[in-house]
Amino acid sequence: MDVLWYHERMRIIQTAVGPNRVPLTGYLQDMTMDGGIRNIRPTIIVCPGGGYTFRSERERDPVALHFLSMSYNVFILDYSVGEDAGDLNPLLELSDALMRVRQHAVKWMCDPTRVAVIGFSAGAHLAASIAVLHDHKRVTDVQNVVDSNNRADAVILAYPVITGKEYAHKGSFDQLSQGNDEIRALLSLEDQVRETATPAFIWHTVTDQGVLAENSLLLAQAYRKAKVPFELHLFEEGDHGLSMCTEEVGTPHAGVRPWVDLATNWLNRRFMHNL
Repeated sequence: MDVLWYHERMRIIQTAVGPNRVPLTGYLQDMTMDGGIRNIRPTIIVCPGGGYTFRSERERDPVALHFLSMSYNVFILDYSVGEDAGDLNPLLELSDALMRVRQHAVKWMCDPTRVAVIGFSAGAHLAASIAVLHDHKRVTDVQNVVDSNNRADAVILAYPVITGKEYAHKGSFDQLSQGNDEIRALLSLEDQVRETATPAFIWHTVTDQGVLAENSLLLAQAYRKAKVPFELHLFEEGDHGLSMCTEEVGTPHAGVRPWVDLATNWLNRRFMHNL
């Protein structure tokens, strides 16, 4: 059952998605009488990082507030972590979340042709997973996917976990695979990119020791080979987990902070979203 309530000038929706019925919380722009078609907003789903062991608060609300200020409708997905992250549960949850947004597009005033996902670290792995695996049999055999309604229209990947091989983030892949080598191979995403993949904005720092920049480079190389649109930014210096690079999130970084405008402008151009 969907729950809808109002807070100041915003509508807030909460529903449950995926096999584990995890929360999907939406922050919807208030409708205005003179807004007309502009009341139908582009939408972005936020997937915080945390190595599939937890979900980072620093990569959650501050990100949502930024895109709300850019006139997007915003959803936050509390995908499964820990032991619950096995059996492809997070991927199925994000798939269901995308279908749910489109199913309720009229009621929630979301443009079904402009739905993006932004993820950080392990959350970026999840965003990249739906970007390349939305039409994989392991998804479509268990979910009623119709006309690719679980495919994101764009993804933003911040210091993403990508590979389960040489440059793997071991903790993330241990949680995801739960010892299943087939799932580990499937979720080594550089091997899964095909022409149906979702366009991506990718950024990383060269000195990231938490998730090595080779993860982003491998994905970009695979996107180029498949001839799928992408944009890649590598910043010279910065630790892992910078989030919005502000004092608010505890990791101010003037040199990397431009990723926010770069990614927002890229998404606005793809969505022809003029503020």
